[in-house]
Amino acid sequence: MDRELLDAQAHIDDEEAQLRPVSFDEYVGQHDLKDNLRVFVGAAKMRDESLDHVLLYGPPGLGKTTMSMIIANEMGTHIKITTGPSIEKTGDLVALLTALEPGDVLFIDEIHRLNKVVEEILYPAMEDYCVDVIIGKDASKRSIRIDLPPFTLVGATTRAGDISAPLRDRFGIVSKLDYYSDDELRDIINRTSQVYGMPMDDEAKMELARRSRGTPRIANRLFRRVRDFAQYYGDEVITLERTREALNRLKVDDLGLDDVDHKYLLGIIQRFNGGPVGLEAVAASIGEEPVTLEDVYEPYLLQKGLIKRTSRGRIATDLAFRHFGIEREF
Repeated sequence: MDRELLDAQAHIDDEEAQLRPVSFDEYVGQHDLKDNLRVFVGAAKMRDESLDHVLLYGPPGLGKTTMSMIIANEMGTHIKITTGPSIEKTGDLVALLTALEPGDVLFIDEIHRLNKVVEEILYPAMEDYCVDVIIGKDASKRSIRIDLPPFTLVGATTRAGDISAPLRDRFGIVSKLDYYSDDELRDIINRTSQVYGMPMDDEAKMELARRSRGTPRIANRLFRRVRDFAQYYGDEVITLERTREALNRLKVDDLGLDDVDHKYLLGIIQRFNGGPVGLEAVAASIGEEPVTLEDVYEPYLLQKGLIKRTSRGRIATDLAFRHFGIEREF
């Protein structure tokens, strides 16, 4: 196979990987999930068993991949990482499964995008630790069963509703990751600042946290861009003023809304009189893919109360109108 399976250990020297916590104690936020997993992992180790299969869902950038690596690290096993779309044939999945060692964690990102034929191979693998493979052709065709070592499948998805019921029911642990608070993001930014060796004022950390959409991935990405501005202008410490200047130039406003968010909301407000309007119509009017708006942008806008989803379409709320200083016409 051309695709590479990434082992968590292979990332250890990579600067980006150094931003990832490696234990439950280092992981900031998601307290309920973290505390429950600590119990599940501890109990599995006491029984000398593999952890039950885990399904993590929620908006992108909240730490699903990081949590899967922590699970493997806390279990004292290795992790293999792949994605749903990259497993094109049943043979690809069988090769992955048969290469696992006892107790290994197999992480499948975007698991909702698994081919349905491939997905069915997972059912006996998850339940009975075995796979049935068809060999031969025509009259000589026969099925053989291959036993697998006990393993833990960790699936991650941004679209839990797209996962079939038979697959979802085979996960013993199903958990949602929520957006992070400003204080939690500030702690993450503080760690990122230390990893990159670039000091940052406390006020600047909180300002960056407030504009990071409750998402660690965005917080780290914006930190790198703010660091660029600070270093270019010769700052030894990232100040509040420099942070605001950089974020404003990046078109990230006080709520963390970026250029696409503005186009989306203003499209509903100005072109469709605040809605209701169908997602496809909004997407076409601003030149974005509907699935991108639905998966990446809408969850945060819904969480902030800037839009509503109704049976008739999307509606911009009064808060959205006020954010842009536009008076609503009734």
